Amino acid sequence: MPRELTAGVLFIVLAAGVTHATWNAITKWIEDRLVVFAWIGVSLVVCAVIALPLTGLPAETAIWFAVASAAIHVVYDFALMNAYRLGAFNQAYPIARGTSPLLVAIGAAVFAGERLDLLPLIGILLLAAGLISLAFSGGRVDRSETPAVLAALGTGVTIAAFSLIDGIGIRRTPDPYSYMAFLFLLEGPTFIVLTALRRSPGDWVRDKRAVRGLTAGFLSAVTYGAVMWAQTKAPLAEVSALRETGVISAAVIGALFFKERFGVRRVGAAMVVALGIVLISR
Repeated sequence: MPRELTAGVLFIVLAAGVTHATWNAITKWIEDRLVVFAWIGVSLVVCAVIALPLTGLPAETAIWFAVASAAIHVVYDFALMNAYRLGAFNQAYPIARGTSPLLVAIGAAVFAGERLDLLPLIGILLLAAGLISLAFSGGRVDRSETPAVLAALGTGVTIAAFSLIDGIGIRRTPDPYSYMAFLFLLEGPTFIVLTALRRSPGDWVRDKRAVRGLTAGFLSAVTYGAVMWAQTKAPLAEVSALRETGVISAAVIGALFFKERFGVRRVGAAMVVALGIVLISR
């Protein structure tokens, strides 16, 4: 079945970018990120328990893709926590999210046989360049920031890995929602168990962590569910690139809530991202 980026898919993926930035900001906001990721896990399990009786399991050929993706998602969560521990939100988030579209474009060509036309390819390159430039809009990165940059780059690699696996895996089952539900069921329990072993019951609910963590979790489920659905409709590289436009939302959130600078360079980077979107959606 031919896959193309329609206006409806474009809108959904761009909206997913905004909600993705929002739930990431919540995880940055709460100091004890182990607890917030546990609540995110609770949200994913709840979504899976509600959905699986309705959808059933995905096709057998897709199950191992979900297993591999769930394992990489756990690595991603640890990498993301480390990136946020080491660096500012407006630095770690753009680097991580800007790295993945280029890797997904290469991986989709190699593993999914998807070749992009020239204009969408240029759009992805511009978008990725604009996103990453947001991380360096404050000027040159000094040596003390190197660990944060490396952690964010590693996070970007994990994002590309699970994006490719899920994009290929979800196309191997007739019902994409069964794949989503099964993935959430596999991914969710890890941080619930880990946090139960390392935190007291009071740590789970202190400072409204439960409400904020559950909010982040349900936003995460809706966001990634929308992205996976879009991967069944449009090329993987285009979906991955457009999803990462949430970095613009992250820059605004960082300026408003984390008092991080939003200057002329960030505006310029945002314009480059916008041009990339135009070329991708051609």
